[in-house]
Amino acid sequence: MGLHKAKTDVVIVGGGLAGLCSAIDLAGKGISVVLIEKHEYPGHKVCGEYVSNETLPYLFELGIDPFEHGAVRIDELDFGTQDGETIRTKLPLGGFGISRFKLDHLLMKKALENGAVLIRGTVVEVNFEDNMFSVKTKEGESFESMFVIGAQGKRSQLDKRLGRSFINNRSSYVAVKAHYKGDFPENLVGLYNFEGGYCGVSNVENRQLNICYIAEYGVFQRYKSVDLFHKEVLLKNKQLKAILTDAEMLFDKPLSISQISFDSKELLVDHVLMCGDSAGLIHPLCGNGMGMAIGGAQLVSEAILSYFNGHLSSRQEVEKLYVRSWNRNFKSRLRTGHALAALLRNYRVSFVLLPLLRSFPFVLRQVIQTTHGKAALAV
Repeated sequence: MGLHKAKTDVVIVGGGLAGLCSAIDLAGKGISVVLIEKHEYPGHKVCGEYVSNETLPYLFELGIDPFEHGAVRIDELDFGTQDGETIRTKLPLGGFGISRFKLDHLLMKKALENGAVLIRGTVVEVNFEDNMFSVKTKEGESFESMFVIGAQGKRSQLDKRLGRSFINNRSSYVAVKAHYKGDFPENLVGLYNFEGGYCGVSNVENRQLNICYIAEYGVFQRYKSVDLFHKEVLLKNKQLKAILTDAEMLFDKPLSISQISFDSKELLVDHVLMCGDSAGLIHPLCGNGMGMAIGGAQLVSEAILSYFNGHLSSRQEVEKLYVRSWNRNFKSRLRTGHALAALLRNYRVSFVLLPLLRSFPFVLRQVIQTTHGKAALAV
């Protein structure tokens, strides 16, 4: 698309899960939407690729049935320490496994079908003046809108331009992901501790195994390569060794990202409604980042739709509704995730904790419920 200036109701910055679901919802209900995404579809992303079933009612409402496209039903969790001690439990809500390659592509096609305009570009400027937004891309395109949803991901140059506080804090985590051909129970998601981090294992469509881990950068940088880290750190965990030894990697090489921040983030920045990982990132050991992104899209879309439907009369009411509903659904999850991560990073604590969880299994189920929500979000 060439150089132009256009008016629209909503601009969405970023086309991951949160951005795409919001685009589908809003465009499907008659709201004009421009979504700006810098990457092409489809593509792989560093992600655990397990989604809580709490998202299913909303996905079905959007016209997306992941099981029609090969999603794998998951109803058990296998949790283990680096010494090889494990505990297995039923997941209260359950979930499903589907690759971001598949899910993002499905959502993108649905957004286009609903009438959203998708722009390939990088947003470099978002200004709010006279109760309207002006959004500009590096490619020279410009848009005016009533609302802007910030769904740009974990961190971006836009966060820096908006002066967000977390962006100046150096993060000490790196994440690595690849798909494998291997033997692992289809209904199971595994979460295994190793020195300095955790590794998630679960099936996705086409009998592919997603293995994604997050590690403290200080531990990771002691080794010269991902391969060496696998051999010297991951394989010291008995479960991971059993899984990885006979697994065949399906990627040319693993994907990785660094500078992952779990710091608190503002939900509103110069009236931009932050959503998905831009609003808050839950620790991967809680296994519900994708669910929170989809749920956040539902909440921000409902708030904006309430304005265009006449149920809310001002921007301030929209912002208040969104912040209240987001905090009600996700704030305690983030607190639980941070606390749990801090506990389990301590080897001695994790060594003692597992026998306690075996003796009191309801505690583990309660933690899972706290981080995975209920069947429906509260607005």
